[in-house]
Amino acid sequence: MTTADDTRSRILAAARELFAERGYAATSLADIAAAVGLTKTAVAYHFHPKDRLATELLSPAADDMIQLLGADHAGREEFVAALVSFAVRYRSVIRLFMEDLSADDSVSPGSKRETVRTFRDEIFARLAGDDPGPEERLKSWALLGALLWGVVKTMDLPEDEVRAVLLASCRSF
Repeated sequence: MTTADDTRSRILAAARELFAERGYAATSLADIAAAVGLTKTAVAYHFHPKDRLATELLSPAADDMIQLLGADHAGREEFVAALVSFAVRYRSVIRLFMEDLSADDSVSPGSKRETVRTFRDEIFARLAGDDPGPEERLKSWALLGALLWGVVKTMDLPEDEVRAVLLASCRSF
């Protein structure tokens, strides 16, 4: 790994941690720079504007979401278990979507917001099934909301604990 690659990795790690702790909007490039012992200019050299950091942090999650949605699951319960594991693994990224990027109501073609909505709608379709009735629609939205906010609001808890409680909770839906 080159020094530039190492610097980028350290910046990304610090950004991931600070975004999870404080949120995207409340974290500045100067905060990230201080966390890695660099100047704001050095961070901006690698990631300017700041949303390039978010894009790079979201990329692996998007790739894994595509895999999750493309996989054949033996049923709803297996899909929910895979979804819970995904949500726990990427909870800092989900927080970025849920609390920060979702604050922008504009949905332009190719935007992060449009991508998030597309993934959300596909997950809902997997949960609700074909032609769901009102009760199944409500249960599916409730499960999805509980899962997403559950991982976002428990950043301080160990992943194993969050995964176990969410799996148990999702079985009641």
